[in-house]
Amino acid sequence: MAPSNQQTFELDIQKQSLTLDGSTYSREEILSFLKDKSEYAGLYTFLSQWFNGDTHIKVHTSGSTGKPKELVVRKEQMMQSARLTCEFLNLRKGDTALICMSMDYIAGKMMAVRALVAGLDLHFIASCGHPFEKVDKPFRFVAMVPLQVFNSLQIPEERERLKQTEILIIGGGAIDPLLEEELKDFPCEIYCTYGMTETLSHIALRRISGQEASLSYRPFSSVNLSLSPEDTLVIDAPLVSDERLVTNDIAEIHPDGSFDILGRKDNTINSGGVKIQIEQVEAKLRPLFKTPFAVTSQPHPKFGEIVVLLVVPPENTEILKDEMAKLLSPYQMPKKIIVVDAIPQTGSGKISRARVKELASGL
Repeated sequence: MAPSNQQTFELDIQKQSLTLDGSTYSREEILSFLKDKSEYAGLYTFLSQWFNGDTHIKVHTSGSTGKPKELVVRKEQMMQSARLTCEFLNLRKGDTALICMSMDYIAGKMMAVRALVAGLDLHFIASCGHPFEKVDKPFRFVAMVPLQVFNSLQIPEERERLKQTEILIIGGGAIDPLLEEELKDFPCEIYCTYGMTETLSHIALRRISGQEASLSYRPFSSVNLSLSPEDTLVIDAPLVSDERLVTNDIAEIHPDGSFDILGRKDNTINSGGVKIQIEQVEAKLRPLFKTPFAVTSQPHPKFGEIVVLLVVPPENTEILKDEMAKLLSPYQMPKKIIVVDAIPQTGSGKISRARVKELASGL
């Protein structure tokens, strides 16, 4: 189906239909079509909740910094979020879109809502590490987590399919600088997203490919940002959230309204009065590691906290210390290196900071 020349949005759930692989279904038809097809189980469950007549729906946070939380949000706000994204990316009715993220989390749900609101032609596959292994055609719009992008780049056929994608958004976790470097010359539009479950997906994007690439995020025009006394980002996004959100993300806002994220307040280690940002230490260390690793802290009677490194073997810890000393300041240097079998992750693929800290504290 060729895209139309104008963006149109259907914000009345009663009138929404879903286009799946080129065929358009009413809400009754799509539920009937998907009901007994196990490969569409996640999509069917979500659409059943979407079309059940309620004005609200339950969503869950990823649990990257603690136990996942259940939130009850208005479907109207999810549709506004979808509209904002489609307007920003100039997505139109008939544009092909691939949904390959878990329907248990907001990112997957919002891909489906964008298709419903903007009339996108959706192709659905269950969440997996190699989504382009399961498709044989290019898409105009795809959303993926960093791990899916990384995996796709390792397989020539999947890498080529990724290159053929017109618009790719990457969310669900911080993107590795080496991965970002590899993507910068891709011909497609590639964006990192900033947002959270509470903002019903992203409220800002950062272009990482082409001449428009930037180190800063640009918020949607309806979003107002400020900083708390602790320099964490404060979000006023009335179209998608009834509340003013004070985040745990330490940020810097530029005069043009764009902003940088320096790290999470939760991930600040206070060692002897010196504040150390976990994300910044991990970014410096990333080129050294071929195996998974994470930076965390342990309580210490003298310094309050000390920096601890967890790493999956095989890493020679003595050589590692010498190499780290070349990249890190004395304050940032891990005081302990702990070899573990695996780095704990959340269901959405992020490092589980709470479990990592528990693991370090138990040793």
